[in-house]
Amino acid sequence: MANPEVDPRCTHAQAIKTCINPNPQNRAFFNNLITLYANSNLHSSALQLFYSIPCPNTVTWTSIISAVANSPLAIRLFLSMLRHPRQTLPNARTLATLLKTCASLPNNWLGPQLQSLSFKLSLYENPFVGSAFVSLYCKIRDMDAARKVFDEMCERDVVCFAAIINGLAQNKRPVDALRYFVEMRRQDVASTFYSVSGALSAASGAAMLEQCMIIHGHAVITGLDRDTYVGTALIDGYGKCGLVEEARGVFNELETGLNVAVWNAMMAGYAQQGSKENVLEIFRLMESRGIEPDEYSFLAVLSAFCNAGMATETEMWLNRMKMQYELEPKIEHYTCLVGAMGRAGRLEEAEKAALTMPYEPDAAVWRVVLSSCVNSGNTDLAWRMTEKLLEIDPTDDSAYVIMANVLASAAKWDEVKKVWKMMRDKRVRKEVGRSWIELRGAVHVFFAGDRRHARKDEIYAKLTELMTDIEKLGYVPNSEEMLHEVDEKEKKDLLWYHSEKLAVAFGLMSGVTPPGKSLRIIKNLRICKDCHQAFKFISTVAKREIIVRDVHRYHRFLNGSCSCGDSWRNETCSSMNTLVENRHHLRVTLCMVVKFLSSCPPSRERSVTKLHMPILEQLGGRPGLLVNPLFIEELDV
Repeated sequence: MANPEVDPRCTHAQAIKTCINPNPQNRAFFNNLITLYANSNLHSSALQLFYSIPCPNTVTWTSIISAVANSPLAIRLFLSMLRHPRQTLPNARTLATLLKTCASLPNNWLGPQLQSLSFKLSLYENPFVGSAFVSLYCKIRDMDAARKVFDEMCERDVVCFAAIINGLAQNKRPVDALRYFVEMRRQDVASTFYSVSGALSAASGAAMLEQCMIIHGHAVITGLDRDTYVGTALIDGYGKCGLVEEARGVFNELETGLNVAVWNAMMAGYAQQGSKENVLEIFRLMESRGIEPDEYSFLAVLSAFCNAGMATETEMWLNRMKMQYELEPKIEHYTCLVGAMGRAGRLEEAEKAALTMPYEPDAAVWRVVLSSCVNSGNTDLAWRMTEKLLEIDPTDDSAYVIMANVLASAAKWDEVKKVWKMMRDKRVRKEVGRSWIELRGAVHVFFAGDRRHARKDEIYAKLTELMTDIEKLGYVPNSEEMLHEVDEKEKKDLLWYHSEKLAVAFGLMSGVTPPGKSLRIIKNLRICKDCHQAFKFISTVAKREIIVRDVHRYHRFLNGSCSCGDSWRNETCSSMNTLVENRHHLRVTLCMVVKFLSSCPPSRERSVTKLHMPILEQLGGRPGLLVNPLFIEELDV
């Protein structure tokens, strides 16, 4: 037996000296030696040894295929195996290794053929092979095939469940991922750090705080909370749900085994909150512990400064990344610099930075420059950025919407109409603004002017009460945000019924949430300036903390102020979202009139499906099913 602690070349030399030949009697020794060569990153020596074995068996072939699993050579070796005169057949380990190779290939021509072969060899129901097929289909984003393979498996072990949970979570199907986690617990399959971290990733991706807390409790009971992977997922989950203090608590408890990923997760949580001071504190603490920052560490730092519109500091840290740490910035790092310059009003410099960076600017880069034109009213630059965005993707709705927003802010209504006409002619559909709130395991979705909730009358009555109260405290509707050519009263009415305001009103209704409990709202777009201002007043009137996670960052409203310190006021996408929401509100109003006059209204099932489809697609669910699957009693911690 070869010793894994000794250099495999010494072991091989000793075998040659003692006349140990690669005959069938010594095949196990040389199979192990191939693996040792591969583990020592001596792949050429492993291949030379393999070719010297006259009668390779299945284990021999599997050893060499595993040694080169990250290259197309593994496929060629497998084909040679099937064509070998000995007609050697693969085993479960061989297929699992090949499926890993398939996932890294540009096309998946071999995957279905391996699946057919696994049927012929009766290996398809093997959990080891089944989990490998699940992982393959998840990596190539064929989630229907992945679920089909999993559902057809007779025996499902911890690896199988972990594969499907993580695959669904990584493909933005959090609800389905959590369902499989619940199913795993119901079948008494033990939790592992891989399955728990996957479930946490799913819950945090949809900002399901209650589910993160439940899974955290389950991790404590099973003793997995001290695992580095689970701890990192918990920090990431609480950070994405807006509870950065809880994330810091988990971080502080992980006294040992803190790798750079843990530090990055903590910095990312602070960066999303816009807390640049805490990001720098964690960064310096990480350096003092002797841990080298990587590109993700600097991305968190740059994101924090970008959110604050601090262009000089962003540029300084980008240069520090290159000069002091010799790390090559990626396009995401340069996007932060461009965004910071745009927020600081340095539009020409932002465009120059985008054109001179060592990468071809993508849509995100041009979009951030275009968004920066809203406050400045620079229509010429805005048109140039719009053209660049449409060159990349002619169906990019944000290009049309932001451009229309720039023109509307300059009161160029005729040109606004031309932009909307261009959008209609090209059949480009813009994303509708929506907000949702998770209460007692159910997700409640709201659109602007939405009147389809079962308690709509109570919601609108509560919203009227709140708006009346905050007006007494000095709230004045930001009519500049209402970029439609309508009178002031209509502007005020449209601003009142934005989706996030409806969600907050519902959360503050009597009996919906316990007194004093924080409200957590998620929005698919950027919160508008009027809602931002209104929520500061509402947090005072209702004596509640209101946490809003929009597409860009978190906002924590308490006692009349926001955690962003109103640096958000200079950010540039909110008016675009207001425009989208208000146009949707007008359409909703028109639809209500048509519906009222119609003698044949659509069926309840069709209405529910139409209402819930957008949010379900984002959360990875299915039409007609909005109830969150993870209740405490179902999890059975």
